[in-house]
Amino acid sequence: MKSIASAPAKIILFGEHFVVHGTKAILAAIDKRVTVTSTFTNDNTIKVNSQLGTLEIPISSSYEEAKSEFRPFIFLANKMINSNQNVSGLEITIDSDIPIGVGLGSSSACCIAAAASISELFKKLSSEKILNLAIEAEKTIFPDTSGADCTVCTYGGMIEYPSIEKISNTFDLNLLIANSMIPHNTKNSVEKVNKFKENDEDRFSQLCNLENRLIDEVIIAMKNNDTTTLGSKMSENQKYLEEIQVSNNTLRNMINSLNEISLGSKITGAGDGGCVIALVEDENMDKVPALLPKDKEYFSAKIDTKGVVWSTIEE
Repeated sequence: MKSIASAPAKIILFGEHFVVHGTKAILAAIDKRVTVTSTFTNDNTIKVNSQLGTLEIPISSSYEEAKSEFRPFIFLANKMINSNQNVSGLEITIDSDIPIGVGLGSSSACCIAAAASISELFKKLSSEKILNLAIEAEKTIFPDTSGADCTVCTYGGMIEYPSIEKISNTFDLNLLIANSMIPHNTKNSVEKVNKFKENDEDRFSQLCNLENRLIDEVIIAMKNNDTTTLGSKMSENQKYLEEIQVSNNTLRNMINSLNEISLGSKITGAGDGGCVIALVEDENMDKVPALLPKDKEYFSAKIDTKGVVWSTIEE
């Protein structure tokens, strides 16, 4: 039997960094996906195939013995195999069209798809249980993960965090996602924001209040299908991110260029690198190549409403 599952990438539309300090955030799943295929084998090993390489270890091995990028999959395999001692081996293959390490939730999507794929070989789980299992797996590499990314990758669409309330009245957003090609380090960015807060707690508190108010206005705009307001709020949010110093000249120049054709644009995720997002009308998409340096990658994306999907194939 073969089990196949896929899960979407994600973006943070509003609230990055501030959400760590108690504000709201809005996350969205997008139509880039990772697919995980799991099969039983007779090899007495757990084998993981991915873009990052291949790992094959004895079935009795702990996830802690694996390199960090493979740990979530070994953890999930161990958890399922330990509940069924008759299993001789397992092979897990990961195929992804989500760029890695640029703040689009590649690890979360992989954990969700793997949790759904591997568990389906053993027993049927609800989406909620798949989510909880995936968060456990992601903690093997990111111990402080909030679970927000995994949540939106599970259910799809847009969610308000931390209430996990789905924003149901969404419209057909056309998002441009542009990769700065600068590796980002989330830990360093978080430390930079913490330092800003320590140096000026009053202003940081004001920014958190402004962010909460902005997100309330964004939700109203979404319910009213008001893309103009939504775009302006993206640009307003970017000003807050600039103030807490998670931008740089490359990101700033990309955003300024895209603002020539977009309704609004901003960093998504940790900043200091990674991606920017822009709300662009269809008729302006063909103008993008002239606005970005040739070494930058970009693609258009729509909101994914499916979330995680999975099925089994009898062989």
